[in-house]
Amino acid sequence: MFTQSLRITRFSLGLLLSLTLGACMSERPPPGLPDARVVTFDGVQAHGPDCASIALPSHLGDPDRLAHPAIPFGCANYTNLAAQLARPEDIAQPTPYAGADGTAAARSVQRYDNPPPPRAQSQDGSPATSNIGQ
Repeated sequence: MFTQSLRITRFSLGLLLSLTLGACMSERPPPGLPDARVVTFDGVQAHGPDCASIALPSHLGDPDRLAHPAIPFGCANYTNLAAQLARPEDIAQPTPYAGADGTAAARSVQRYDNPPPPRAQSQDGSPATSNIGQ
């Protein structure tokens, strides 16, 4: 009896938590926030956005009516993304996806399942060498 009431309590709390968090995350982001299109390519390298151009005004309430700085949401993220691109030209002209290489994937699984035997070591602890081909 106790375990069943515990299950019902856990289920109820889980349901309540998921509904509460779901309500928090169901809103769409405000219009005007940047997306990946703000990362540009000039023919040589990728560039992040101009932070001033994507800054949104602060809506913080202030009783003294002091001006608050604008907030450039996403500026650091997209600037870092631009710096990390291995092939910046993919922004302008992406490389077509060639598909998965099933043979290479199967070989890697076989190497994982059947690792090669460890190499023998000589008396002094260095890897043993072979005289094959000498």
